[in-house]
Amino acid sequence: MSIPIKKKLEEEIQTLERELNHELPNELKRARALGDLSENAEYIMAKQRQEYVAARLAQLKKRLADLSLINLGNIPKDRIAFGTRVVLYDVDRDTEVEYKLVTSEEADVSKGLISTTSPIGRGLMGRKLGDTVTIHTPNGAREFEVRSMVTIHDEA
Repeated sequence: MSIPIKKKLEEEIQTLERELNHELPNELKRARALGDLSENAEYIMAKQRQEYVAARLAQLKKRLADLSLINLGNIPKDRIAFGTRVVLYDVDRDTEVEYKLVTSEEADVSKGLISTTSPIGRGLMGRKLGDTVTIHTPNGAREFEVRSMVTIHDEA
């Protein structure tokens, strides 16, 4: 896993923990002081925000834990997997495209970074040099031929 992604997740977790443990309790305390809680918009909004922040915090902590489990030793050296830079021949468009398979947090199609969980990323996982693959995307089926690939091991 890339260090900037881990740092970004950790920073968001710290921000949300500060909000959940310090800012929101103060907002709730102020809202309670206003009186009747059944019709207190400030209180209701603070409680909803508290629920959202707690859920987002749990989601981020799980994602960080999942990412920390990535074992580079388990990534194949001869097949497309996380971290592979691949050049594909797009049969339908008669062009070559280059992608690097990354985590969903790092994905940026305009830079050629696609997630391993995207339709194209999932379709490429486990493929080898010379393979032809048909991938079903939201815009329909596309056929690609794997022209070259550089795995995470080759770049190291």
